[in-house]
Amino acid sequence: MTQPQADAGPDAGGRTLARLLRSFPRPPYWLYRVLQIVPVVFLIITINFFLLRLAPGDIADVMAGEAGAYSVEFTEKLRQDFGLDRPLLTQYVTYVGKVLQLDLGWSHRNAQTVLSLVLERLSATAVLVLTAIFIAAVLGSALGTIAALTRSRFVDSLISAIATMGFATPLFWLGLMLIVVFSVQLQWLPSSGMYEIGSRATGWDAVTERIRHLALPVACLAAYYLAIYTRLMRTNVSELKHQDFVRTARAKGASPARTVFRHILPNAMLGLITLTGLQFGALFSGSVTIEAVFGWPGLGQLALSAVTARDYNLLLGILFISSLFVLLVNLVTDLSYAWLDPRVELSQ
Repeated sequence: MTQPQADAGPDAGGRTLARLLRSFPRPPYWLYRVLQIVPVVFLIITINFFLLRLAPGDIADVMAGEAGAYSVEFTEKLRQDFGLDRPLLTQYVTYVGKVLQLDLGWSHRNAQTVLSLVLERLSATAVLVLTAIFIAAVLGSALGTIAALTRSRFVDSLISAIATMGFATPLFWLGLMLIVVFSVQLQWLPSSGMYEIGSRATGWDAVTERIRHLALPVACLAAYYLAIYTRLMRTNVSELKHQDFVRTARAKGASPARTVFRHILPNAMLGLITLTGLQFGALFSGSVTIEAVFGWPGLGQLALSAVTARDYNLLLGILFISSLFVLLVNLVTDLSYAWLDPRVELSQ
């Protein structure tokens, strides 16, 4: 009697297809992660669009009221001009089609395309956020490592107390106190803006002027995250310094400095990078408060004005660009694991 072949039966076609699919080379991890971003972006666009439409009022109501000619006829005419009289689903399909063409619409309030308006303000917010996160990460790593490695209870307690105060202090209150002390009382730093009104400084003078205006908002935004990074690094280093691979390195004759910088810190930084990727969205929302307090001309200020004016196109554009920025940071965070620790294998 002949034995039945392995591929015989109703599941033979499925097994053959599975083997065929496995024979194709898998895409690289970075491409796989980029493809994952596409449905996330589509979901973000959909949720933002319909949530904003639930808010009462629209730009036609605001502009009609400001013109002093608020009437049903005039308001309906504005809605027709802005395309707000069409069915909601039609507006959504039209908006998604424009986004696919990198057309984020027109800001009627600012008489400018949304994309150009957002890109003008994006650089200011990016400078503020990236500078604050860099300072918080560097100082937080240093303070947390010192607190974990020092044998002085006073130093550890002092750093922990400072971190707790930074974590518990509201950002808007801290910003106001920084303005009162350094701008009003000491008059060392400007209280608002990105540069002096009417300034014609060039070269190094222009750079110095920007740094002076950036100092207070960066210090305020970095204070909260400095506290978080300090506590996280203290915990990570305290756990890692008792691990077997650290004791082995010391037994082989590695100096304390080499043990810390070569063995402990690279492993402790993995948790810091993970937290940075997760906190970047909250960092953007925190920048809205900072920009309002210090009059910083970034996306936060632009978003507040868009909410007040019911400029939905502009607000959708800000949310869309901000979401892309956060997703890009999370992608870079994932890819940086393998660079910091070769033992980490990136795979689907």
